[in-house]
Amino acid sequence: MLVSAKEMLEKAREGKYAVGQFNINNLEWTKAILLTAQENNSPVILGVSEGAGKYMCGYKTIVGMVNGMLEELGITVPVALHLDHGSFEGAKACINAGFSSIMFDGSHYPIEDNIRMTTELVNTCNVLGLSLEAEVGSIGGEEDGVVGAGECADPKECKMIADLGVTMLAAGIGNIHGKYPENWAGLSFETLEAVNKEVGDMPLVLHGGTGIPDDMVKKAISLGVAKINVNTECQLSFQEATREYIEAGKDLQGKGFDPRKLLAPGFEAIKAKVKEKMELFGSINKA
Repeated sequence: MLVSAKEMLEKAREGKYAVGQFNINNLEWTKAILLTAQENNSPVILGVSEGAGKYMCGYKTIVGMVNGMLEELGITVPVALHLDHGSFEGAKACINAGFSSIMFDGSHYPIEDNIRMTTELVNTCNVLGLSLEAEVGSIGGEEDGVVGAGECADPKECKMIADLGVTMLAAGIGNIHGKYPENWAGLSFETLEAVNKEVGDMPLVLHGGTGIPDDMVKKAISLGVAKINVNTECQLSFQEATREYIEAGKDLQGKGFDPRKLLAPGFEAIKAKVKEKMELFGSINKA
């Protein structure tokens, strides 16, 4: 069954490793991630953006698919189903649909509004036993139409949000979604250290995990990051594997491609990428 991310992230922070959030976009991605987590005895978080939620026919469809896979595949490791960069209304919709974890991204609002809306969701999630992620300082790049420049969060504002009782906090430290440009300045560890000092033992979240050098990832984990989001690398791996299959012309004697065979190389590519990241994050054999 789906679980809150609270316990897995508290264990990760204490153990100096991070749990990977891997965004899902269809059945194949979900199956690949779940099987990899089970094979490597790793807790895992399945991330769903609002855009992906619409693509997959809605949040109730996703909850049904994931719950069905947990049972049919015999998944026993901890799995959280998490709304990624959710709006206030999106967060409430996912709560009603049966998600076990929610992110409300109020970083683009004035801090007073972020506090007000986050407080309401804290109260709801506490009653229902769900984990809640909040954000201060927008993450660079674009996520479902929300564009951030990758600014660094104000540590004092981070404390204000953390003190509301959220489960985990995403703080902008110069990270961005998608590929990192060649002139990227890197993560601001000065900001991360200041945020970590302000929020105490709260698990911190690093968005935009694709392309961050391994040494920066490990240093971020040592400074309180317990959850790292990965999406673009899985997309690129899936794309490349599928492209190679198509270019090899492996159709059914001119009848077209069997979709199950067409998607199989991408499925295996995602499994390999997820395992690679779990090894980097140190979450293998931590379930």
